[in-house]
Amino acid sequence: MRKYVPKDNVQKKAYYTDRFHVVPRVPREKVEEGSHFAQVVKTVGADAQESYIEIGQLVLHIKPEDNFKVIKILKEQCGYTQCSEQSAVDYLAKDNEFELFWQLLNVNEAKRVRVVCRLKKGLAIESIVPLFNSANFAEREMFDMFGIKVNNHPFLKRILMPDDWEGHPLLKTYPLHGDEFASWYEVDKIFGKEYRDIIGPENRDPAKIDIEDTKRFSRVGYEVPFGAEYNGDQEKEIEYSETLLVNYNKKTSKTLDERR
Repeated sequence: MRKYVPKDNVQKKAYYTDRFHVVPRVPREKVEEGSHFAQVVKTVGADAQESYIEIGQLVLHIKPEDNFKVIKILKEQCGYTQCSEQSAVDYLAKDNEFELFWQLLNVNEAKRVRVVCRLKKGLAIESIVPLFNSANFAEREMFDMFGIKVNNHPFLKRILMPDDWEGHPLLKTYPLHGDEFASWYEVDKIFGKEYRDIIGPENRDPAKIDIEDTKRFSRVGYEVPFGAEYNGDQEKEIEYSETLLVNYNKKTSKTLDERR
């Protein structure tokens, strides 16, 4: 496997084709006056740089240095007592920033708030473990997968990858099949580098999906018959078996009310 060279313009060019469905942007709505979310925005005050509604939930954009203060307000004054999700999105090639988010839930009101901030590469974020114990593993995973450091975390170590792993797998510049380090990791760890010539690098390519491989490739709604020759234009609707709850042959599935 040749050594991977990062592609700095990976986010600046269109990398998808008509084979992939591009989801349209979710519409943003204004916060309705007098609503629960309006009261939340008022309580957070000037710390909320931007606020709007997306798919029925409130989205608050804040400064990265205010994350602990804002989330504490949401928990103690607004009733958002559960942090159900926390992670990041890599926008390094485009903006040299990460987008961090925290998904909070108010169980009593059945409302959700998404707190979002942008963090420059190389900067750290404050841990919210003192507020939510569930953030412990989420922050470790964010450090492991993206390399984002978290200040005052009780035990900031890798959680999925080995401690001596090089690189962060959820960065968009990280190769899908691993880099040169990944191809030799198990050989070096188990046998030693002196066995590289004897054993050879790990073959990480068999999992690759190739649309022209008609014996292994599958794409729902556009399958090529098993073993047939792929001509690039063939689109065939296939027939699925019907189950107790869902008829996959229909364009739309039954709603929960209809099943009842």
